[in-house]
Amino acid sequence: MSMAANTLLIELGVEELPPGALSDLAHALRDGIVKGLSDAEVPMGQARALASPRRLAVRIEALADKQPDRDVEKRGPALAAAFKDGQPTKAAEGFARSCGVTVDELIHLETDKGTWLGYREQQQGEPVAQLLPAILSAAVNALPVPKNMRWGASRIEFSRPVHWLIALYGADVVPASVLGLESGRTTYGHRFHAPAPIELAHADDYVDALEQAYVLVELDRRRERIREQVLAEAEVHEGQAVIDEDLLDEVNGLVEWPVALTGSFDERFLEVPAECLISSMKANQKYFHMLDESGRLKPQFITLANIESDDPQQVIYGNEKVIRPRLADAAFFFETDRKRTLESRRTALTNVVFQQQLGTLADKAARSEVIARFIAGKIGGDSHAAARAAQLAKCDLVTEMVLEFPELQGVMGTYYARHDGEPAAVAEALHEQYLPRFAGDAIPQTPTGLAIALADRLDTLTGIFGIGQRPTGAKDPFALRRATIGVLNILIKGELDLDLRELLELAVSQHRDLPKTEGLVDDVLTYMLDRFRAWAQDEGLPVSVYLAVRARPVTRPLDFARRLQAVHHFEQREEAAALAAANKRVSNILAKQQYGGEQRVDESLLSEDAEIALANAITDCREQVEPLFQQAQYAQALDILATLRAPVDRFFDEVMVAVDDDATRRNRLALLAGLQAVFLAVADIAELQQ
Repeated sequence: MSMAANTLLIELGVEELPPGALSDLAHALRDGIVKGLSDAEVPMGQARALASPRRLAVRIEALADKQPDRDVEKRGPALAAAFKDGQPTKAAEGFARSCGVTVDELIHLETDKGTWLGYREQQQGEPVAQLLPAILSAAVNALPVPKNMRWGASRIEFSRPVHWLIALYGADVVPASVLGLESGRTTYGHRFHAPAPIELAHADDYVDALEQAYVLVELDRRRERIREQVLAEAEVHEGQAVIDEDLLDEVNGLVEWPVALTGSFDERFLEVPAECLISSMKANQKYFHMLDESGRLKPQFITLANIESDDPQQVIYGNEKVIRPRLADAAFFFETDRKRTLESRRTALTNVVFQQQLGTLADKAARSEVIARFIAGKIGGDSHAAARAAQLAKCDLVTEMVLEFPELQGVMGTYYARHDGEPAAVAEALHEQYLPRFAGDAIPQTPTGLAIALADRLDTLTGIFGIGQRPTGAKDPFALRRATIGVLNILIKGELDLDLRELLELAVSQHRDLPKTEGLVDDVLTYMLDRFRAWAQDEGLPVSVYLAVRARPVTRPLDFARRLQAVHHFEQREEAAALAAANKRVSNILAKQQYGGEQRVDESLLSEDAEIALANAITDCREQVEPLFQQAQYAQALDILATLRAPVDRFFDEVMVAVDDDATRRNRLALLAGLQAVFLAVADIAELQQ
């Protein structure tokens, strides 16, 4: 049966929502309503999440007006139990009554387990108007509201006070009640430009009606309008706008009708590090900054007003007036901080707890110093510079600037270290210690930066694991996953051939009185190597490739990564599948025969042409690949081992391993063990079958 279809519009009118939560709330409302309709099997077209600071809305096109009718089949008692001497039993009569029919109207259902009494009926679909109230209520109640509040005398709770509710199906209002509001067709435009109520004749009128009332309700469109205006303002003022995507999202959640305006500030503030000014403008005022043609910060900013002012200069003046004391604060913090050296702040770290069981930041710095010194020596860096950088690494955390703008940690340390006359390598490392901050971020470029970036993360990992607070699926308060990926990226992209086990043993030895030390190195090592799975997937490598390498005791991440790439290259060869299957077969045979690897191949016991050919091929390959293994040229080695496919296939076609003669059987097992071992030198390629 065909069903009529129309547009559904839901809008919840609220007071200004938290800008950071706006998009998530809008999409969650859409997903909740779509799920409810999908569970009810109501056909629908495109569903869109719409939102502005004063509303959450969902628009669903081509929504059927009812559920489809469906055939419902009920199964009753088995036929043998339904009749006795040709007469219906109580079981049959009871089943018929439950279906609202007589026994004669029941049917026989044939199944692979016999014949049963049954009944089929067509169930009429429920109208959307009847389904929607419960669906809407469930979707609103499930919204991920950051923090609820109450207002007035009401006991209703939501993120912000709610004022109106629209539920329109085409031109018809769908009666519904949510958060104490009754649904209607009335919405409201911009608070100042178009405050009068707007009566919607049809759900399709919504977007255009609001735009005429100075509200851009389409999230993506409003976001791009902001971007276009910011870029245009920068061009007018001969600057280059720097658009931080997170800031763009936040501003998008603050305005309904964006209007970009450019203001300026006193050039004297440019004597303060640009990062300080930018942080102040972004964090406090949500301004976009501009750079000149040389990449230097311009004494101008771009702000987004939420109105088309008759006197935009007054809006600009108001913003300039607000930003002036903010920048003055930044300048004051900078000047105040430089009156003391970073060295003089080391004692203050003794009063800052890193973690209750792991001591203070001073304790952490002391542990990291030993690890950083060791790593610097290993990678050809300056051990003294690494030790000094570790001593000063956390000192900027107790400066006024970083206390006000935590995101400037490390950055300010570098400025202050340069001011103090610290060596360039030490100053630069104070910033580099936090790299990489996120996936795809740069790694430290100096040996000293590499050393303290690794040392800091290794100290954290071993310490937190040592007090029994390893990450769970839902909780990772010390960001150990990110720390681990950071270590892996530094070692791999920095081409540092360091052994994780050795580094972890040193890091563990620096902690005192850890509750859990037995097996700690192995626990942390396993956790870190397991994170290679995510790293490999980010690199576009199949899970089977990761499993093949992970099956081997490889503890050098750079070596691990090289093996991953080599196995991935090998996997794409036409011989790979056959050799993977053969290695799996070899593994099964050796396990079944309980071969312990206690003997070498005795050439005098090789009697079949196929086993002689395989033995010779393995010997030839081993001689060629062993030098390649030593040079970590695994891809070339696997290319050579791929030539074993033909003799391996021939061996399994022509040779019986489990023969009665014990010496021959064990010799053939030794031959297969040798075949397995030459592949295991790189990875367990049997895992490629997974």
